[in-house]
Amino acid sequence: MDTSPSRPVRTYPHGVPCWVDTEQPDVDAALAFYGALFGWEFEDRLPPGAGERYVVASLGGQDVAAVATGRGEPGWITYVAVDDVDASARGVPDLGGEVLDGPTTVGPPGRMATVRDPQGATFRLWEPGARLGAQRVNEPGTWNFSVLRTPDVARALHFYGPLLGWEVSPDLGAGMARVEGYGDHLARTVNPEIDANQAGAPPGFRDVVAGVLEEPGPARHTVTFAVADRDAAASAAERAGAVVLSSVDTGWTREAEVRDPQGAVLTLSQFTPPEGF
Repeated sequence: MDTSPSRPVRTYPHGVPCWVDTEQPDVDAALAFYGALFGWEFEDRLPPGAGERYVVASLGGQDVAAVATGRGEPGWITYVAVDDVDASARGVPDLGGEVLDGPTTVGPPGRMATVRDPQGATFRLWEPGARLGAQRVNEPGTWNFSVLRTPDVARALHFYGPLLGWEVSPDLGAGMARVEGYGDHLARTVNPEIDANQAGAPPGFRDVVAGVLEEPGPARHTVTFAVADRDAAASAAERAGAVVLSSVDTGWTREAEVRDPQGAVLTLSQFTPPEGF
């Protein structure tokens, strides 16, 4: 991870999604696909002979995501930063969720627990050690956003509110969860121009950390990656063996949902703000 003075270290307060990785049965095939799609470089972080692999992807020398050995259904997993993973995990059953694995120390990088919320969406709690989280985000080739898609937003917030501090405000419109104080944290650390950059945004937008959308079907966390050109990226993904599942244009983005060659689903998003924003 590049932590030179010209690139301030990005940190994540409690309740803020901080990292994503994908578990795949064929790690080398996944590296070939995502390297071609996003221009990532890779470094194995587990020693040879470990029996599995954890390969961190970087862009311009900064960590952006990872590819891991997986034995189940391939997919992308979102990690949410917490101050104390043991304390947070202990609170999960009282809120109707389930701790599927951990808390576990994964060496110097940190401690984690795999959690399933009351409606079945799986994610991980992450207490950082050496791995603070993604160091390059919200630009082409990097992770942009994670979205909780749930059949019952109110029920979801009864879980994510007490556990992670997520709030949904009608002033922000549908689909955005905030953690109070996150914008202040960004202003102090990596984005001192946040208010100038978000001039005209609704109150509370600077604190937005994730999406929360009410949708039918099983609850799940999905991941979105920024791209410079949605159509070009979708075509590149197809040439590399992916399937384009859907495309949509919104007032702010042009998006394509794709399934990678081993079955993990992700969204490619081109930022297209209204004229004058």
